[in-house]
Amino acid sequence: MGWSLRPKAVTGLLATCLLGALSVAVAPTASAATQEGVGYEITPGQPVGGVTPKRGWLGSYVVGGKQVFCVSFQLKAPDTGEKYKPGDELRDKWGQALPADKAANISYLLLRYGDTKNNDEAAALAHLLHSWTSAPREGKNDLDPGLPPEKIGYDAPRHLKTLRDNGHAAAADAADKLTKEAEANRGPWTATIAAPSTEQHIGTPAAWTITVKNSQGTGIPDVPVKLAATDASVDEAGAKATGTEQQDKAGNASPQAATKDVTVKTGKDGTVTVKLTPSGEHPQLAGSLSAPADRPYVQFPVTQGSGLATQNVVSTGGEKELKVQGAVNVAKPGQLQVTKTDKKTGKGIAGAQLRITGKDKSAAATGQDGKPLNGPDGKPVVVTTDGSGVATVEKIQAPQDICVVEVSAPPGYTNAFDPANPPSACGSVKSGETLALSVVNVPNEVPHAIPAGDKPVAMAQGTVETQYSTPGLIGLGVLALLGSALVGIAARRASRR
Repeated sequence: MGWSLRPKAVTGLLATCLLGALSVAVAPTASAATQEGVGYEITPGQPVGGVTPKRGWLGSYVVGGKQVFCVSFQLKAPDTGEKYKPGDELRDKWGQALPADKAANISYLLLRYGDTKNNDEAAALAHLLHSWTSAPREGKNDLDPGLPPEKIGYDAPRHLKTLRDNGHAAAADAADKLTKEAEANRGPWTATIAAPSTEQHIGTPAAWTITVKNSQGTGIPDVPVKLAATDASVDEAGAKATGTEQQDKAGNASPQAATKDVTVKTGKDGTVTVKLTPSGEHPQLAGSLSAPADRPYVQFPVTQGSGLATQNVVSTGGEKELKVQGAVNVAKPGQLQVTKTDKKTGKGIAGAQLRITGKDKSAAATGQDGKPLNGPDGKPVVVTTDGSGVATVEKIQAPQDICVVEVSAPPGYTNAFDPANPPSACGSVKSGETLALSVVNVPNEVPHAIPAGDKPVAMAQGTVETQYSTPGLIGLGVLALLGSALVGIAARRASRR
């Protein structure tokens, strides 16, 4: 019992016909060639042609291995091998167009209960279909018991009483229930898919909502909706429908792996929400469902068998396909360009290693594919600046706050490096844009004094300036004169020799 996702048929007999017919046979049992399906035998039947049948049948038939409800009242019931051809829009027994509301009710009930296995529902459905298509006309004597089968109308009050007299009060009550349900839920239906209002990211799931409403704008529950994803996958385990539970093929409630195709059911409010995870740049979600046709269509029997007219059947099963589709843009990736510079000269520092993290400076940033930007060691990836002191990271998920943190100080910049608080810079990567960050290093200081001692001291390369005071210059002058005198004395002594 429940909704059906039967596809439209172009040949042969569909799973539902329109009216559950009453057999006109006066024999106590149905013909051996006719297989009655689900419903109830009622005794006696409605008088026709001056004869009161010992029995009648309110319910479905089995034709070609399928359950059907047929028209028109009191004509010959179809046998199991009856052949049909496509017909026209369903009309009443007198050849008049059915009122729009009655036609819509019929389509809804065939869609909802056409495959029922419940006797009460089947009998109630057959009764309602007869009531709406073979109702006696005002001012006409259509209930005259002497009328032949092709002219007599359906006596609805009589059949409801007979059902109750035969102990099938539940079926009589079901007729009222089905009528109210059809009036509340008949078509035309509308279906919509609501995609997220903001851009999605590859690898990151987001909620999509499918809604099915009736002609009055009220949500329809328990409607199966077949979903197909493009450039994305649907998380069936994440499907939510109020009052319903996703089930596996065995009927057990168990989450399924993400897939591109899945069938879900609407909840009590007519909506169902699924998680869609993009795997490409243009994710789409398409849905299809069976909805009540605006007006049902019939099929006519190819042969008339014994010559008595055979009841007709509905060609579409009272349904039509609704399709909906939603799409959303995937945020364009951003990129990072980080420059490592000398604080004093502003020049780039080559060979510097920088770790790319999230805004917490600890966890990895996220790539466009939704995966963390980790290196081979499983930690946030480390990049090395080129000869110009620049490193670039592409395909970063955006928007996203990220930081670059220096791993260790380059040679010549170790003195000012604090491992507990390494140089870093942070910013926000925007969709389709490049975030430019700069991390500076303070160069090591060059010594200004030479330590005393006997051993030679290695000097750091750099510019050294010597400054002199005025008293110092005078002292240097005296020493210079004394030195010159001593040199002269030494020279004279050498000449005398």
